[in-house]
Amino acid sequence: MKISFLGGGNMATALIGGMLERGFSASDIQVVDLQAENRERLASRFGVRAVGEVDDALLACDVLVLAVKPQQMKAALAPIAGRLAQQVVVSIAAGLRIADMGRWLGGYSRIVRAMPNTPALIGAGVTGLYADPSVEAAGREAAERVLAAVGTTAWIGDEAQMDAVTAVSGSGPAYVFHFIEALEAAGASLGFDGATARRLAIDTVLGAAKLAADSEESPAVLRERVTSKGGTTEAALKSLAESGFFDAIVRAVAAAEVRGRELGDQLGKG
Repeated sequence: MKISFLGGGNMATALIGGMLERGFSASDIQVVDLQAENRERLASRFGVRAVGEVDDALLACDVLVLAVKPQQMKAALAPIAGRLAQQVVVSIAAGLRIADMGRWLGGYSRIVRAMPNTPALIGAGVTGLYADPSVEAAGREAAERVLAAVGTTAWIGDEAQMDAVTAVSGSGPAYVFHFIEALEAAGASLGFDGATARRLAIDTVLGAAKLAADSEESPAVLRERVTSKGGTTEAALKSLAESGFFDAIVRAVAAAEVRGRELGDQLGKG
């Protein structure tokens, strides 16, 4: 399977590295990027072909991954419009809808939207995927093989839910980082030095997430098992409840989902 990337930034780098680790050949991967520094880095690190503009060789691929920023997508697709045959186009740009990208490509529909998150940079991401109905099973499988190189995947049945994927898992790492910040600050306020407070906070989140991932029980059950009646955990959880912690998270995710739809409307114009 031959894969070409439009854009050679961080996520493209993660995907290429992950694919090579999983047996893809460097000779089957190409990248086009305007930045000479990016091209030199990708060519030297991975041995892939990296060029400064779209050419026929780059478009001789099975999968074309759109890895440019959403605001740059329309201009980036202009040199490709009308030149695609049966390639599966995979977009990892947040917010952009298939109909808009298809219009910019000159009326092309074999597009898959993908929303990876930043832990993909270390091979621990999760990606939501939605395929246009014109993408057959083989095309979906090809798209999934690319994104599975950096973590787990989940197919979404309705494109409208991709904004919710962005809100939950795409933006989700930021929520977790913010919680780690707060836990670290709490440790520091209780007298720990910065390094110790940070280690306690990070390893606690890391261990709890691994326990939840490996357990057949729900997070609610795991939480209850840590919470002894009249104990320290109960006191902390009571304080969180009084502060509206649970509802605040739900509202935050809802706000991200609304903003995602707004950005889709704005970015899809023209």
